[in-house]
Amino acid sequence: MSNVVADPLELPATGISEIARPTISRNIAVDAYRGFVMFLMMAEVLRLSEVARAFPGNWFWAFLGYNQSHVEWAGCSLHDMIQPSFSFLVGVALPYSIASRLKRGTTFDKLFGHALWRSLLLVALGVFLRSMHHSQTYFTFEDTLSQIGLGYPILFLLGFRSAKWQWGALGFLLFGYWLAWALYPLPGANFDWAAVGVPANWSHNFSGFAAHWNKNGNLGNAFDQWFLNLFPRQKPFIANGGGYLTLSFIPTLGTMILGLIAGRWLRESSPVIPLRRFVTAGAIFIALGLTLHFTGICPIVKRIWTPAWTLFSGGVCFLFLSAFCWVIEVKGHKRWTFPLLVIGVNSIAAYLIAHLCEDFVASSLLINLSARPFQLLGPGLQPLLFGATVLFVFWLMLLWMYRRKIFLKI
Repeated sequence: MSNVVADPLELPATGISEIARPTISRNIAVDAYRGFVMFLMMAEVLRLSEVARAFPGNWFWAFLGYNQSHVEWAGCSLHDMIQPSFSFLVGVALPYSIASRLKRGTTFDKLFGHALWRSLLLVALGVFLRSMHHSQTYFTFEDTLSQIGLGYPILFLLGFRSAKWQWGALGFLLFGYWLAWALYPLPGANFDWAAVGVPANWSHNFSGFAAHWNKNGNLGNAFDQWFLNLFPRQKPFIANGGGYLTLSFIPTLGTMILGLIAGRWLRESSPVIPLRRFVTAGAIFIALGLTLHFTGICPIVKRIWTPAWTLFSGGVCFLFLSAFCWVIEVKGHKRWTFPLLVIGVNSIAAYLIAHLCEDFVASSLLINLSARPFQLLGPGLQPLLFGATVLFVFWLMLLWMYRRKIFLKI
């Protein structure tokens, strides 16, 4: 196994507009995992849920459509694992990034200053992406990049601490966050659910103690009704339609800490892959998350990133990392990873392409090819054929960058 995991968020010291040209070796398993995650994100253009609706009763398309959609509230689909996996991998890369920079003689002060600058850029980029299609800057901080950026300085500092500090920080963070939500008063009997975008009889609302984690009637939404209205807005913020929250960066930091622990294990055991430790950790965290969920102590809800979700999704991330390391590093099957590596080594570029280029690529295809080629298999599969073409163009853009050694970093 390579003894270096390249940091997908690293930015050249001279500025964001420049291009990083890595000279260090890459960890293929980690890059392939990251590429798989970003592929899932870019593959939203396949519109599999639309295809599933065109074939009612077909279990195959229903299965694919479900796993390319976020669950409405509690539970998990494959699509729900994109953001925790990306956050987890930021933590995995950090021990290697720190060691590499210290080896080059960079001082702690410079490293921490760069971490703060990186954090600011991530938050700003997330706000920029969320402001698309608005008439003014849309200040909201639930974007994946913003969530990572808000917690990154703390993650960086924990990268210099011992394992006890990291485990302690994880436990303190998750328990403290759970306790704050548990102590926050439940909405009263006359609470106007419709005013926060939730039907009063919404089937996904919890009852009993778990009701502390109901959509838009919780501590996180109350915080956002204060915090987000401190910024200039077209209209006052009342609630996020999907239930997403600024404060989710706190348990997201927990996911990154789990990745930090995994990265520490990888680096300390190199060149051996600690597969048993990864699988054991994955099974334990999944079991803990499920126990909290089914006992009603804390439900598994990705949209508000409950502590139970941090544990459950973190466990799944450990298992994903185990699988990629076993196939690629232990068994040595590496050739098949090339399409994923093209994406994984340029994850920030992939993220931006998916958010900024879809309309341009889609409209260009329709202008120059018309819709007719995408109707060859019938109207039900038209979204799939069209989306697959858009996705292939995205990949070709990343391939062009890969062959010219153009890697965008933050």
